Formats: sequence, C-alpha cells, structure tokens
Amino acid sequence: MGGRIVSLVNQKGGVGKTTTAVSLAVALARRGQRVLLVDLDPQANATSALGVLRSDRPGVYDALLDETPIDECIARVEAEGVDLVPSSAELSGAEVELVPVLARERRLVNALQPVRERYDWVLIDCPPSLGLLTINALTASDSVIIPVQCEYMALEGLSRLMETLELVRRNLNPGLYILGVILTMFDPRTRLAQQVVDEVRGHFPQTFATIIPRSVRLSEAPSHGQSIFRYDPGGRSAAAYEAVASELLERVGVAV
Repeated sequence: MGGRIVSLVNQKGGVGKTTTAVSLAVALARRGQRVLLVDLDPQANATSALGVLRSDRPGVYDALLDETPIDECIARVEAEGVDLVPSSAELSGAEVELVPVLARERRLVNALQPVRERYDWVLIDCPPSLGLLTINALTASDSVIIPVQCEYMALEGLSRLMETLELVRRNLNPGLYILGVILTMFDPRTRLAQQVVDEVRGHFPQTFATIIPRSVRLSEAPSHGQSIFRYDPGGRSAAAYEAVASELLERVGVAV
C-alpha cells in the first residue's frame, strides 16, 4: 500500500492552496513523517517556495509526458526535510499534450507507484483548474484536502469541485474521499470571515478545527524560498500549520 497520497485541490486561485501544501508538507516532516511533495501546478510556486531552482534535473513534466522514472525527478530539500518533484513552465502545455495519450488520467498514479512505499505522505499541489492535470492527481490520490479562503463567495465553485470528485469516483477512483477542509486567510476583524467559517463547517463536517490566519509573514516566506517554519518559526502561522498537522495525524490514526 505505502504512503497516503493526498491532493490539495481547489479550482479557485488565491485560496492559499500552495502555501498550505508546502507548510503542511514541512509540518509533517517536522513530526518525523517521510514526505514527498509533488508540484503539479505549471506556475511552479511550491517549487520556488522550497528554494528549488529550475535546473537540468527532470521534473513532473518529464514523469508525466516522457515517463521518466520518478526517482530521477525527486529533489531532496534538506533544509526543510522533505522531498520534492519540481514543476516547470513546460507543464503548462501538458494539458494539451496529454489529450491523445492512452490512459492519460493514469499517468501520475503509474509514475508514483514505484516510490510510494518510501513515504508516509505524498502531497500533490494541484493547479487552480479542473483540467487533466488535476484529474491525474485525483486519480492517483486516496483523498483530498480542500483549502477554502475565509472570504465572500468562498463556497462558490466548491459545488463544481464536488461534481468533479463525484465523476472521478464514478469513473476512475471509487475510493477517493475528502480528508479535510482547511480554512485559510482568516481575518478576525471582519464579521464576514466568521460567517464563512460557520457556513463551511455547516456544509463540510470534515473541516479542521484549526483556522489559518491571514498573515503578511506567511505571504512573504515563498519569495525567500523558505517555508514559514524557517522564515517565521515563532509566528502564529507556523503554530497554526503545526496544529493542522497534528489534527491530520490524529485524524488518520497516527500517534502524535
């Protein structure tokens, strides 16, 4: 069986998805978990946020399109304690290039299979769309985590995501389930933010108790190529992601 494969998915951009993917990966690693982060977003923000520069090393594009062994695509990020399959701008053409490929929805699950045993967690940072790359991620995953921004119309678009999850369950991956919903960018000064929290919790009982606060330090960290745990280790954002990681481990029955 090997490690749990979890997609972080929300087709709405700007909800803190990549920040959550990176922060959660590092928080889990800090708890002794073996973590592989797969950057499946052509914007490659998770890759740069972990300080990995584009080099001659193959990445997720090569694993998907050229079937390069995933072992050759993994970069070790010693400073953060995680492994990364980096993304690159080439990936933006993958949606089109995958169309004629046989069993195109299964490229990622086939790529990850040989290394799955090595990790406790494989986290996939999905692009902000419901195209073929995201379908590959959902087909490869056991479960999904959905970051939701605590702002107006937060639930808009989630119904479409639910439809996509249902289609993937029906046609490609019957066991796929929602592992959790993470509320992000919470501003306690606005009444609306609390209304969104209540609304999301009403719709999704799987919502984590911990809420990620809106934070300048959290938005600055990626530009320094560091996780929040290196950039602002004593801050409230780091503490919040530590708490989410604890909740997550508890939720799947791992002693913390």
